Amino acid sequence: MNQIGANWLLQGNEIMAKAIVRTSTEQGFFSRARQAAKRADAGQVFERKITLSFEDPNDLLAVISAARQKLILAVVKNEKSISQLVDILQRDRVAITKDICALERAGLLVSQRRPNPGHGIQKYVRATAPRIELVTVIS
Repeated sequence: MNQIGANWLLQGNEIMAKAIVRTSTEQGFFSRARQAAKRADAGQVFERKITLSFEDPNDLLAVISAARQKLILAVVKNEKSISQLVDILQRDRVAITKDICALERAGLLVSQRRPNPGHGIQKYVRATAPRIELVTVIS
């Protein structure tokens, strides 16, 4: 994956206001980072958002495939267990689990294991933000 940066810090299970997944050049990434540093030096408050940048639109699409977009949509408003996601998405549990892991590595989903009395432990998944924007420019 040729990901050039994610400027996010997720503390605990904090919900961000929004997540942006975008294509950008390395120059664009560092330009946004310099602007953020200037805002920090000036003591300005930052919007609670995460930004995930890719140089190549194909790399972005590899992380945010059509199946993963459906997965994100299923958990963006309310958390769901993996069992619920299997039923909702009509997909194999192993495939959903792999997609959850990839989206967690990207910073777009978080999961948490919780006891399910009488049934062991269930894993619950939610989006890191209630709004996720996909921005790409193909030139």
